[in-house]
Amino acid sequence: MSNQIQIESSPLDLSSLLSEAHKNEGESGAVVTFTGAVRVSDEESGLTGMTLEHYPGMTESQLAKILEEAQKRWHLNNTKVVHRVGFLEAGDPIVFVAVSSLHRKEAFEAAQFIMDYLKQKATFWKKEHYGDETVWVEAKQSDAEAASRWE
Repeated sequence: MSNQIQIESSPLDLSSLLSEAHKNEGESGAVVTFTGAVRVSDEESGLTGMTLEHYPGMTESQLAKILEEAQKRWHLNNTKVVHRVGFLEAGDPIVFVAVSSLHRKEAFEAAQFIMDYLKQKATFWKKEHYGDETVWVEAKQSDAEAASRWE
C-alpha cells in the first residue's frame, strides 16, 4: 500500500502517469484514474489561462491526510495525486488522481472521495486570466456539498 503526492510546476506527462498507475503485480483488479483540466465554458468565456498557487508543505500535508482517510475507508492498494501549480492554459491538465484496489467499486468511490476532498480541503488558490484582467476564484458551494456527502 502506497500513497504518493506530487506538486508539479511543469506540465503533467499523462502517458507516463497512466502507465505507472497500471503497473501492479496482480494485486489490483481495478485502477481508476481521473484527470482534471483547465476548462473554458460559458461561465469562463474569454479565459486565456489560470495560475494556481499553493502553500508548500501545508498542501502536501493536507493531501496526505486525504489519502490516509481514503485508505481507512476503502481497501486500497495504491493512491496517487499529482497537482500542477503555476500558469496553465486552457486544456492543460491540472490534477491527476490514480487509485488501485482489488475491486472497482472501492476504486471508483475512493477516487471520487479524493477529488471531492481535494477541492474542498487542499490549500490551492486559483487566479483566472481574461486578457488583461485577473480574477481570484472563490470557493464553490457545489464543492462543499460534494465533500459533505462523505461526512
